[in-house]
Amino acid sequence: MPEFFCELFSEEIPARMQARGADDFSRLLTDALAALLPVNVRTFYGPRRIALAADIAPEAVTAGTSERGPRVSAPEQAIAGFLRKHGAARAQLRQEGDFWVLDKAGSAEQAADFIARALPAMLRRFPWPKSMRWGGTSALTWVRPLRRICCLLDGALVPFSLAIEGDDGHGLASGRLTEGHRFHAPAWFPVESAAQWQAALRDHHVVVDAAEREASIARQIAACAAAADVEIVEDAGLLGEVAGLVEWPVALRGRIDDAFMDLPAEVMQVSMRVNQRYFATRTREGRAAPYFVFVANISAEDGGAAIVAGNERVLRARFSDARHFWDLDRRTRLADRVAALDGIVFHAALGTQGARVRRIVRLAELLAPLVGADPARASRAALLAKADLTTGMVGEFPELQGVMGSYYARHDGEDDAVADAIRDHYLPKGPADPVPAAPLSRAVALADKLDQLASFFAVGERPTGSGDPYAQRRAALGVVRILRENELRMGLRDVLRAAAEPIAGENAAKIAGDVLAFVAERLRVQLRAEGARHDVLAAVFAAGADDDLVRLLARSHAVATLLGTADGINLLSAYKRAANILRIEDRRDGPHDGPVDASVLREDAEIALHAALQHCIDVERFVAAERFADAMAVLAGMRAPLDAFFEKVTVNADDLALRANRLRLLAQVRAAMNNVADFGAIEG
Repeated sequence: MPEFFCELFSEEIPARMQARGADDFSRLLTDALAALLPVNVRTFYGPRRIALAADIAPEAVTAGTSERGPRVSAPEQAIAGFLRKHGAARAQLRQEGDFWVLDKAGSAEQAADFIARALPAMLRRFPWPKSMRWGGTSALTWVRPLRRICCLLDGALVPFSLAIEGDDGHGLASGRLTEGHRFHAPAWFPVESAAQWQAALRDHHVVVDAAEREASIARQIAACAAAADVEIVEDAGLLGEVAGLVEWPVALRGRIDDAFMDLPAEVMQVSMRVNQRYFATRTREGRAAPYFVFVANISAEDGGAAIVAGNERVLRARFSDARHFWDLDRRTRLADRVAALDGIVFHAALGTQGARVRRIVRLAELLAPLVGADPARASRAALLAKADLTTGMVGEFPELQGVMGSYYARHDGEDDAVADAIRDHYLPKGPADPVPAAPLSRAVALADKLDQLASFFAVGERPTGSGDPYAQRRAALGVVRILRENELRMGLRDVLRAAAEPIAGENAAKIAGDVLAFVAERLRVQLRAEGARHDVLAAVFAAGADDDLVRLLARSHAVATLLGTADGINLLSAYKRAANILRIEDRRDGPHDGPVDASVLREDAEIALHAALQHCIDVERFVAAERFADAMAVLAGMRAPLDAFFEKVTVNADDLALRANRLRLLAQVRAAMNNVADFGAIEG
């Protein structure tokens, strides 16, 4: 199959947009060239280019079509007009019912012509997250000024232009040239194929494969650190970003002045990452090391000495700024900053950060006994938790909120557990983060997240399918993880009601129910991601709206275990059969509730099922005692009599009293099983 190759060469593309741009390029081109059946699609991206190579068919073949024309009885003029419109002869018509039909043969178009026709429109509608205009001669936009388009089919130029009527498209037209490294090899050179393009660019100091650049950077920075007997602080996000900033990565190591080594390690790391894209280092023992590693985009003749010196000078200035904030912030006690939170708006409908802190304090005191923490210290930690939002350091580096509060609290002589809780109450921020483990940290972290959920729900700010601007899904998942991973037992409904009361008032109970359902849904999503029976969790929650997540999980696990056995599978099938019968018959003359009349029972199978149901009173007792395995054993014991009942007993008997009694028997079976879970909501 012929090889198609296209490179879009521009000014520097922001690193965060490159991978998405390459994916969009691949998707749009694959769609645009679908008639050419592209396969073996490969994409490349870097600071100044995105490119794609694929194998395609030599021509695009369109299927034949049929056009229905005038009626057979239509005037001759109408038929002649139809033939003129389609450039056809009378002999090509065939009769189909009362109409003339014209069969039009499929057509074939050479791949080069098809590409030249499809690409200009596709490139003009390219969906960059942000685009810019340049030059003033065209309405064509691009992420950065687009300079050149290379488009080849089996090494031959595919000619096309981006000009349209009244718009010159910045004079852009396809060619067969590309450019190497901006400094090492800026000359243009011709492209013959994707492989030659990749190899020639390497000769011109450009590594075009993003994964290869990233792997090279990882090896180089590790080697730089190892040469100084230190380690790189892992930062996958920074590694990916740097790989999008350089075409020819060269790692270099600089030294941090000893005068700055007493700054908090997190301050140094964030300052280097955010401002300079430097990699921090640490000693083998885990302490901050006096070195940083960065990646240059050139191979300097002096081995990088001048570049290193320049970056060390820049870093001294950055750390001097950090030193200023560090020294200035510590002049004011954290406790004295709390009042300033009343001047920071949290949300228009929810008031200030100060008001929010007061809600969190109240909630932390309530939660403390439930998680094994001291209420007084929980109150203190919650009071100080947001105070660092008023500091210069957090104003400069918002990523350090909580972290700086912890440092400043220790400087002020606060209890270590209080300082730890200030640091940890934002955790977990993401799926890879640990959850707070200390009792005090758990109390404040839960208070923070539960207030966030309850208060936003109370003012009608809830996540939608398309957005979650206040990160409520993350907060709910944080609650789930803290409770689950610490195996914390608590009734969430009462806690959520208390959280909602300051905002929702009398409506707090309903808000609590809504938030509880939302949290349970996050738990279900988490189980689905883990490959567990998330449908069972939903069924168990629906059965009783249990608000103890640990108990809810244990109960779900017991039901899932039962459903993994032959007894459980057959029992579920029999339950659904009983539920279907009851649904139909209840619509006719139900509901069929009430006690079963034992004197009306006739068949051995229905007598046996009635006897088995007498043991189901133990199900409620076992569930209440959290003896879920025992409850499942009782339900499993119903499998055989229920199977026999459906095999040997006619539910809709002619005798109306007998029919009603048997329907009540099935209703009791359904009710007994629904004490454990809504089995009707379980898949299978």
